[in-house]
Amino acid sequence: MTLERTFVAIKPDGVQRGLVAEIIGRFETKGFKLVGLKQLKPSKELAEKHYGVHRERPFFSGLVNFITSGPVVAMAWEGEGVIASARKLIGATKPLEAEPGTIRGDLAVNIGRNVIHGSDGSDTASFEINLWFKDEELVEWSPSDQAWRVE
Repeated sequence: MTLERTFVAIKPDGVQRGLVAEIIGRFETKGFKLVGLKQLKPSKELAEKHYGVHRERPFFSGLVNFITSGPVVAMAWEGEGVIASARKLIGATKPLEAEPGTIRGDLAVNIGRNVIHGSDGSDTASFEINLWFKDEELVEWSPSDQAWRVE
């Protein structure tokens, strides 16, 4: 079994709408392990680093302004295949294209208010976890039902 980690953030719209518990519950129900969790209002510097790949895009400043507009719940999740599985749980970036049953398909309003962010690959996950969390903020632990979760 190869464990991996991914970064997931509930954006200000998801926090303001009271969706934190439901979103965390979907990941827990799937069987993933929460190894990092904090709520913060991101600084402009953090937001610009997070969205750095979009720096030259016309929507960059809008992304930065939105993610810094209110509290964000930042999470690190661990599990087998967690990166790809999280992307499936989250759904397509555009909520109108997201399948029913996904977080965005069920909860998001439009692309500008799509509730959640998730890493799109292992390099991105590593970068984002290291950007949002200090090493000591990530907790190593074993669920008491681990033998029932995976083979």
